[in-house]
Amino acid sequence: MNVRRLSFFIMLICAALPALAEIDLSGSWTSKNHEDAMERGAGPNPDDWAGLPFNASGRAKALSFSQSTISMPERICWFQTQWHIAAGPFSLKIWSQSDPVTGKVLAWVVGGWETRAPMTIWMDGRPHPSKNAPHDQTGFTTGAWNGDELVATTTHIKSGYIRRNGAASSDQAIITTHFLRHGDMMTLALEMDDPIYLTEPYILTRSYMLTAVPVDTAGPPCITGDEGVESGTVPHYLPGKNPFIDEMTRIYNIPREAAMGGAETMYPEFRDKIKEKFTPPAACKRNCGAPPVGQN
Repeated sequence: MNVRRLSFFIMLICAALPALAEIDLSGSWTSKNHEDAMERGAGPNPDDWAGLPFNASGRAKALSFSQSTISMPERICWFQTQWHIAAGPFSLKIWSQSDPVTGKVLAWVVGGWETRAPMTIWMDGRPHPSKNAPHDQTGFTTGAWNGDELVATTTHIKSGYIRRNGAASSDQAIITTHFLRHGDMMTLALEMDDPIYLTEPYILTRSYMLTAVPVDTAGPPCITGDEGVESGTVPHYLPGKNPFIDEMTRIYNIPREAAMGGAETMYPEFRDKIKEKFTPPAACKRNCGAPPVGQN
């Protein structure tokens, strides 16, 4: 065998092998829902947007949101965007799709749930579609390894929600998801860049633990029903008519300017700005981080 042929075979073998830093993400991963438990469980307060880097459009969009919107028949089984991987309460199941000849991973798949479509992370170098290509809740995702960290970029998503209380994302948003595995634990760090509703990137992290119990990625079927929304109407609040705008002040004494979000509410220095306006409430009445009195 001459040197040229030997070099060719070595190149083929190397191409078929994963980079040394690549790791296996496959398996069932159970969600650690003690993190941000209020948001992922019962849900946040209606107009609590502290820590969100809203611009004026994002705040106005959120203030127009009525929770009854998701009771409309056409929205009861409406998928959330891939941001719901971190914002929702569900566990994950991840598997790979391989080239049948070389065994090289062509894509990683993060199984969906009843409220979120599967995420296919293409690893074969294919480009993202044209900016004029159709958008949907699934989006289009490509991935690349950065050492032992998988970085996935999602574009072409429809408008959705950053939080379930109406904080919205636009169809121009880009989601960057970092998959970091450390033994039987995995952390997902999601970054939302949205030029329509946000002035800065918004970051949310989520932790999972590998489990031997298979995760059902399908979940129970979503069934459309009649939840009493008047036909032909879209529930919403007109400007200045949102009844919950001062709920965080009434319950927790949190000033409106903090609850309404904005980039400065993301940083510790904001506490110094509002400390003269905040007086701790005499007693916490709900979402206090402990079981109600009389319960273990």
